[in-house]
Amino acid sequence: MSNRLDDIEFLARSEHRVLALEALVRGPRSRRELLEATEASSSTVGRVLGDFDERQWVVRDGRRYELTSLGRFIADRFLGLVDAMAMERKLRDVWPVVPGELREFSVDQFTDAVVSYPGPGYPYEPVERVGELIDETDRLRGFGTTILKTRNVETVQHNLLAGMEMEYIYSPRVLESVVSSYPEQAAEALGNRNCTVLVHENLPDEDRCGVSLFDERVCICCLDPDTGLLHAVVDTDAPDVRAWAESLYEQYRTEAEPLEARPQTPLSDRVA
Repeated sequence: MSNRLDDIEFLARSEHRVLALEALVRGPRSRRELLEATEASSSTVGRVLGDFDERQWVVRDGRRYELTSLGRFIADRFLGLVDAMAMERKLRDVWPVVPGELREFSVDQFTDAVVSYPGPGYPYEPVERVGELIDETDRLRGFGTTILKTRNVETVQHNLLAGMEMEYIYSPRVLESVVSSYPEQAAEALGNRNCTVLVHENLPDEDRCGVSLFDERVCICCLDPDTGLLHAVVDTDAPDVRAWAESLYEQYRTEAEPLEARPQTPLSDRVA
């Protein structure tokens, strides 16, 4: 067992070895190219190549070095593990608060996921990410509290005027908050023929801020169960996640009412 772990440790303990391996996977490289790829000194690159040569992982052809079949085998497996660990680290903090259904999916479904956290030094990263997704889509559907912050409300308004189609489901409480906070933008959006607002009495706002469907990606806003505050925004283009989000959205859409069918709603006179 220790012999097998020795070579794993040999690679894992040196970022220069990993960077050199990543560069060589992409094809033969000269010593100068390896210096640039690793940002290491010439002597360090020399030691890395010497260690790789000793293990039969590289061969020299003129001025260039390339992986042997044994080196490619090791690189594929080891770098796959490195990618897996990077993905796990990205998801580690958000995984406990994503909707329980998603935790049943293979983690591979989130390989390309973008996770945006409201950090203590800069809390706007999730808002900016949602704004980017709105700007990139021609059609927006969803439910919950995703479109609530000032910047995102303004982005939606701008894109509705540019022709984006929007169909969104709010709980009465959240819709009232949006309209009271942004009366002019709400009036303009609700008067736009591209915008359809539905109302649902029992959205899971308390444990799932919102799910939004864009042209290419699905966005899930996740709350911290202890504080009730936004924990992170996760977006992905994984087909299984999209199928889940489409099904969930259609369920709430079937149960929801159009805003105009609720004349008793106090915001009717505010958006008139």
